[in-house]
Amino acid sequence: MTIIGFVRHGVTAWNKEGRAQGSSNIPLDEEGIETVKKLALRLADENWDLIFTSPMTRARQTADLIAAQSGIEVVEDDRLRERSGGLIEGTTEQERQQKWGPQWRELDLQFETGENVVARGLEFVNEQVQENPNQRLLVVSHGSFIKRVIVALMEDEKYTVKIDNASLTIINIEKKSCLLLNDTLHVTGGLNGNPL
Repeated sequence: MTIIGFVRHGVTAWNKEGRAQGSSNIPLDEEGIETVKKLALRLADENWDLIFTSPMTRARQTADLIAAQSGIEVVEDDRLRERSGGLIEGTTEQERQQKWGPQWRELDLQFETGENVVARGLEFVNEQVQENPNQRLLVVSHGSFIKRVIVALMEDEKYTVKIDNASLTIINIEKKSCLLLNDTLHVTGGLNGNPL
């Protein structure tokens, strides 16, 4: 059976500022690099076969740091990129409200639909199940992408949780079983993932 470990990229300056990143290429900050190094040490002790990553800078940096520790090949796949934020990219919630008003979410601000994100995510997963049967695959991507794909894979809204930076979520694809959800044990030193 295919196991997929979803990893959210490490933290960036824009994450800390509450800015919508979307398709903007923002690098990891120093804290992001350090937490990903801790994650990389954890993953090196586990048995993973291949790393797939979003081509966006923050995700690619995360994947490369993991690969440097474990020696696993990294493959970029554009379907793993974050949801495009359209006109809101680079803005904070306060700036969005100032510019478009408190109902800004109801406006057409040209961001990618959630349905499109899920469609490309499921296409990727189904392709990997076919091409890499019985493999353990790491997928380095983005918070909104991971959250939406997990909910779609599990077919259960209880998995609609915030996905933390440098977190690990592990899914047994064929059994539709979530083995670990949004876990940052490697960062906090104690289990803080969401209980299932």
